[in-house]
Amino acid sequence: MEKNQNPETFTIENGAIKVAGPVSHLFYDGSVSNHNFKNFEFKAQVMTKPGANSGIYFHTAFQQEGFPGKGHEVQVNNSHSDWRRTGSLYAVQDVKETYVKDNEWYEEYIMVKDKNVTIKINGKTVVEYTEPDNVAKENIGGKAISDGTFALQGHDPGSVIYYKDIMVRPLPN
Repeated sequence: MEKNQNPETFTIENGAIKVAGPVSHLFYDGSVSNHNFKNFEFKAQVMTKPGANSGIYFHTAFQQEGFPGKGHEVQVNNSHSDWRRTGSLYAVQDVKETYVKDNEWYEEYIMVKDKNVTIKINGKTVVEYTEPDNVAKENIGGKAISDGTFALQGHDPGSVIYYKDIMVRPLPN
C-alpha cells in the first residue's frame, strides 16, 4: 500500500484499516495483477462513524496530492453532509437512500465487467451502471472505465471510517 499526502490519516486498529485525518489516499501497489485491474469483484467490510465520509476508488493511479483524477469513486457515507450516500458511483449514478447505519459493519461490493458496474450494500444492488459510448460528454469530468488500482479515501479530519477483510478477485478481460 502506498499513501499520498498526510500518511498519518491511515493506521491499523484491531486488525482494520482506520481512516481518520486530513485528505489522503491509500493506493494498492501490490503484486496481484501487478496492481492493475480491469474486470474484477471487490468487497470489504466497512464501518462509518457518525458524520464520516470516505470512498473506494477503482481504476485509479497513484498521485502525490489531492483527490484522484483518474478512475471512479464508490461512496462511503451514511450521515455526512454530502447527500451522495454509500454505494453511489460518485457523480455518475448517485444513491440518495441510506441502506446501512453508522457504527455497524456492512459489506460494500463492487463488480466491474467491461463497461458495466454493479455496486451492492449488504447484498442489495444499489447501482447498475453501463457506461455509454460517449462517456466523455455524459459524465462529469469525462471519467471513463479503464483499468488501474484501488485507493481508500481519507476525506477530512472529522471523518472516521474502518475497512477490513478487503478482497479482490480479478475477472477475465
